[in-house]
Amino acid sequence: MASSILPFLLALAFSSLSFVLSHSNKEMWFQDFFPPNVCPIDAKANTFYGIMFDAGSTGTRIHIYTFVQKSPENLPELEGEIFESVKPGLSAYADQPEKGAETVKRLLDMAIDAVPPHLWKKTPVVLKATAGLRLLSEEKAQALLLEVREVFQESPFLVPEDSVSIMDGSYEGVLAWITVNFLTGQLSGQNQHTVGTLDLGGASTQITFLPRFEETLKETPGDFLTSFEMFNSTYKLYTHSYLGFGLKAARLATLGALNVEAVDGQMFRSSCLPKQLEAEWHFGGVKYRYGGNKEGETGFKPCYLEVLKVVKGKLHQPDEIRGSSFYAFSYYYDRAVDTNLIDYEEGGVLEVKDFERKAKEVCDNMERYNSASPFLCMDLTYIAALLKEGFGFRDNTLLQLTKKVNNIETSWTLGATFHLLQSLGITY
Repeated sequence: MASSILPFLLALAFSSLSFVLSHSNKEMWFQDFFPPNVCPIDAKANTFYGIMFDAGSTGTRIHIYTFVQKSPENLPELEGEIFESVKPGLSAYADQPEKGAETVKRLLDMAIDAVPPHLWKKTPVVLKATAGLRLLSEEKAQALLLEVREVFQESPFLVPEDSVSIMDGSYEGVLAWITVNFLTGQLSGQNQHTVGTLDLGGASTQITFLPRFEETLKETPGDFLTSFEMFNSTYKLYTHSYLGFGLKAARLATLGALNVEAVDGQMFRSSCLPKQLEAEWHFGGVKYRYGGNKEGETGFKPCYLEVLKVVKGKLHQPDEIRGSSFYAFSYYYDRAVDTNLIDYEEGGVLEVKDFERKAKEVCDNMERYNSASPFLCMDLTYIAALLKEGFGFRDNTLLQLTKKVNNIETSWTLGATFHLLQSLGITY
């Protein structure tokens, strides 16, 4: 049913999508997100494309969206998506920006093959970097972006003036919420029952939902609220991005290595790791040495106490989410797949307590999981603590874990592409 109304919904999105910040002067919040003065795509084209790069902390991903306009009188329809990724992320090339840009070029070559040559100059390409680059120094981040911009300039595609930039974390949550609720058909009709979204990246995590109660709006910090208009309705979203609370940043925090200036030679130990483990791990261009507590305790209980210090009292807890429905993706999905909580292709529905149950199983039997990631116990325990002690979800809160809806990735990139195409004059 949802797939049958997808073209109609997309047409509505192009015709009516506009946003305003609730705590500002009501201007369109994405006015500075994409430049308004680039040349519009030829509306007479039967097929057109949008290329969106997601430069995350753990990898760089390309989304090539195909839109079809069957006749000048018809509205465009979303026909499909090509998706590919490379690892590690751009931030791993902080000291080698040219090599980082080369990973983007390899992905961009896919777009050259996917987009017909006669449409290259009408196909916009944009890269938005997220938390990984936000954690770098301004100098190193800009050096990477400059190299990527040169790759775009040398490509045959339409390159907007601000085609390469670091995206504010709050935009990620809003755009992902739009994507999921658009693809599931929740933004159409009179009886709208939207779902919240939870995204767990490597360096940051986002939570976004539509409050139903006035009390939630009153008790929420002003900078956690964003208003926008869509389909002749006004939505006021609760959304926030927590930098430093992504899965890999949380590993560093649990180990006591986050924001430590000199890590050379230091060994960071945790009860969340196998007792005899000693290894090296690279993240954000830095090499860390880590291992288990050889003389101390290991297992779920001591691990949970370590992780609790990372999240306890650090996140805002809106009461309303305890009874809300949420989609969860990225590392929520990956760790659930890694431990057979859900199927890789189909995803699944879990309760919050399922993550804690699996964390106990893994942490108290680490020798059975020695072929998996050495961080599996720590990651699962962190997810359980983040959901319960961080955000304040109940044990029985249901989470829909998925990578795709109607065969489209549940990523902020589709929402961002809506904005991009609108800024290029695709408004009907």
